[in-house]
Amino acid sequence: MAVDWKKHIVSDPEILRGKPRLKGTRIPVGVVLGYLAAGKTAEQIVAEFPDLTGEQIAACLDYARDLAEFEAVV
Repeated sequence: MAVDWKKHIVSDPEILRGKPRLKGTRIPVGVVLGYLAAGKTAEQIVAEFPDLTGEQIAACLDYARDLAEFEAVV
């Protein structure tokens, strides 16, 4: 499910030292990606963090995809 991550992920230097997090929460994107990397399903993550939605979890994956496609000019 492709999701526009910009609608769900924010960064504020005053919250979590600016780490990207899910809007309206203090849950960093890295935590969600770590759960996914460990083999957890979206349903298992939502069970652990009931305030999250499947769409927010998909936004984390979309965010990671965009970062992986970033090209630095040297």
